[in-house]
Amino acid sequence: MNATARRAVSHSLRVSRRTPSQCRWSSTFTDRQWSTPLARTLASAMKVTGPIPIAAFMRQVLTSPEGGYYTSREDVFGKHGDFVTSPEISQVFGELIGIWAIAEWMAQGRKRSGVQLMEVGPGKGTLMDDMLRTFRNFKSFTSSIEAIYMVEASATLRQVQKRLLCGEEAVMEETDIGHRSTCKYFEVPIVWVEDIRLLPHEEGKTPFIFAHEFFDALPIHAFESVPPAPENEVSEQAQEIMTPTGPQKLHKPLKVANVPQWRELLVTLNPKAVEENIEGEPEFKLTKAKASTPSSLVIPEISERYRRLKSQPGSTIEVSPESRVYAADFARRIGGDTVSARVSKKNPTPETPKKTTPSGAALIMDYGTMSTIPINSLRGIQHHKEVAPLSSPGQVDVSADVDFTSLAEAAIEGSDGVEVHGPVEQGDFLQALGIEERMRQLLKNVKDEEHRKTLETGWKRLVDKSSGSMGKIYKVMTIIPENGGQRRPVGFGGGVQM
Repeated sequence: MNATARRAVSHSLRVSRRTPSQCRWSSTFTDRQWSTPLARTLASAMKVTGPIPIAAFMRQVLTSPEGGYYTSREDVFGKHGDFVTSPEISQVFGELIGIWAIAEWMAQGRKRSGVQLMEVGPGKGTLMDDMLRTFRNFKSFTSSIEAIYMVEASATLRQVQKRLLCGEEAVMEETDIGHRSTCKYFEVPIVWVEDIRLLPHEEGKTPFIFAHEFFDALPIHAFESVPPAPENEVSEQAQEIMTPTGPQKLHKPLKVANVPQWRELLVTLNPKAVEENIEGEPEFKLTKAKASTPSSLVIPEISERYRRLKSQPGSTIEVSPESRVYAADFARRIGGDTVSARVSKKNPTPETPKKTTPSGAALIMDYGTMSTIPINSLRGIQHHKEVAPLSSPGQVDVSADVDFTSLAEAAIEGSDGVEVHGPVEQGDFLQALGIEERMRQLLKNVKDEEHRKTLETGWKRLVDKSSGSMGKIYKVMTIIPENGGQRRPVGFGGGVQM
């Protein structure tokens, strides 16, 4: 999340619109031993503003500069952290992703210059490192690369990535959009930015964009459909609307709704823990808004998929507007802006020009649903175990299932020049790329039995498709230039084109 977004969230958490009676502070609250310093900060804000959207909570616990999960720690990955990602399980994962990029580059005519490598949410940099080592074996491809871009909001993780990709002694310089150093494998710059939107859209460039376990950490909003209120019911809820800074009285009261409505699920303080100090009670809990929020009036209307469920009381949906923004940005970098968007702009901005020849690709790898809308998927991970997602803010990884259909929808809406393939299950994708053959090659030279067992266990874990295994729950989707259905990319039903 960029600095502007952080300031907006922090402001919405700070500003008070409550009456004095609603801002009551108790000695229990003041003296309470909170689970983390960030828990106290969030609780103090909620005490003033009232419940906050899940999205605001996720932004704070993951990327707050004051104790956020990713912004204050570098030990979150690996067996000594909280979770292990596919690139850390086996080097073959990153190698095959690199091979996929080269295959797609070949299929698009082997562009000799202007290739940009971009990774959003690079973690420790393991995936990019494995890809770059693989690229060294393809000189014609590496000679076409002009820059590597890492989209990373955490200053701590940027340093981890710099050490791995550039070397311990490499200097990281500050630039007008972020930071910069030089790749240790070949002489190209590596540029770090906090948000991909800081990078210009440039005509003639060929971006290869990688998003591995990135979208699951982007903030979500959750909504539940409620039935129409009885016609004779007159409620105080019709006189106010819930905003990020608390309930606001309306100058002109709303009529009681005679149609189904969406109600947002919000994060609030748990009085049993905060006021009554009952041991074992969580500090925060979810609650359903009593009135419409700006988000509930707007976000569920962005897609027909959500609108169809509104008339079914009790339906719940999870939506990530920020995920859709990123997917649309990927699509525009690959295929250019949509015709409708260009026509509507009297003065098209240089950031989103028409792209004469679409090129590049985006590969999205994450866990989520194949076609359904995620529900009740908010989860917390700590020390490789699932924990309550609202617990120990800043010390628990909070994530939610990725809605791949929503990403595809946003990409197609974002650019006329792209098409979307997938999602496919990770196990099928890696098998199509030849993971088994690659492992046989690696194992030929392995003499140590323990090392052999580790390698075999690792790759099988990546492709295992039994219930709850990585090969099944992780999905892969790609955005490539629109080609009228003339070819399918490798891993999505197509073969290598020389």
